[in-house]
Amino acid sequence: MRIGLLGTGPWAGMVHAPGLNAHPGVEFTGVWGRRPEAAKALADAHGTRAYDDPDALFADSDAVAIALPPAVQAPLAARAAEAGCHLLMDKPVATAVEDARLVADAAARTGVASVVFFTSRFEPAVAAWIDEQAAAGGWFTGRGEWLGAVFSEGSDSPFATPWRREKGALWDVGPHALSVLLPVLGDVAAVDGGAGFQVVAARGPEDTVHLILRHESGASSTLTLSLTVPPAAGGTTVELRGVHGATSLPQGGPEALACFRRAIDALVTAAGSGTPHPCDVRFGAHVTEILAAAEAALGERA
Repeated sequence: MRIGLLGTGPWAGMVHAPGLNAHPGVEFTGVWGRRPEAAKALADAHGTRAYDDPDALFADSDAVAIALPPAVQAPLAARAAEAGCHLLMDKPVATAVEDARLVADAAARTGVASVVFFTSRFEPAVAAWIDEQAAAGGWFTGRGEWLGAVFSEGSDSPFATPWRREKGALWDVGPHALSVLLPVLGDVAAVDGGAGFQVVAARGPEDTVHLILRHESGASSTLTLSLTVPPAAGGTTVELRGVHGATSLPQGGPEALACFRRAIDALVTAAGSGTPHPCDVRFGAHVTEILAAAEAALGERA
C-alpha cells in the first residue's frame, strides 16, 4: 500500500514517519505539511519526497496517515477520501461534530477504509483485556483516570501544542478513555427523546475535567482527565466492577511506534477485506459526538 503522510509535528516525526518508513508492507510515498521547510526536512530524513500540494500527494497514494491538529485534519481527510485514499487518522478525528460527520460521510460515500489511531487499542495486552471484559459482561461501574503533566510547571513535553492548550485534556486524552470504556460498557445512553447523551461534567484544577457517563448496558462510569497534574501524580488507571468482581487495565503504557505499526496493519487488512475496523472513522466521529456533549455540559456549569 502506498501511504502518504500529512503533518510534520512531533507526533509525525516520532511515530508516523518512522512507522511508515520501516513497515515492510508500505511504500512511504511522501510528506505534506503546512510548513514546506518542515515537510522537506522530515521527508529527507526518511528518504521520501516532500509535496507542496496535498492533492498531488493524494493522487500518488493509496492511503494517507494524518498527524495534524483535529481542526486541520478533518477537512483534509474528507478531501483525501473523495480522492479515493484510505484513511489512517489520529484522535480526535475532529473537535466539531459537523467536521467529524463530514469525514465519516465522505468515507462511507467513497467506500474507503479507515482506522483511527486510538493508541491503546493497538496494544495487544490492552486489546485482549478489552475483548475479555466485553465478553464477560455484567459490569456495574467503571472508573478511568488519564492524567498527564503536559502543561504542568517545568514540563518540556513536545506535546504542549496550541490545539491541546486550547482544547485541554477532554479532547486529548478523553478519546483514549472512551475508546477503552465503550467497547466494554456499551455506548453512552441517549437522553429522553434521543437528543444528546447522558453525561454529567464538572471542572477541576486547570484543564482537569470529571465526567459521569450512563451507558446503554445500565452501567455507569466516571472519568478524570487532565494534562496538568503534578508530574509525580501522572498515570492511567481503568477499573471495572461487576458480577465477576473487579479488574483493572494492564499497566505499562503502550509503545506508540509498535502500536502505530499495528494500526497500519489494521488499515491494510480493512482495505483488502472490505470489513470495517472497530476503530474506524464512524467510531471516531461518535467519540467526537460524546465529547462535544461533555463540552456542552461543562459550558452549562462554567
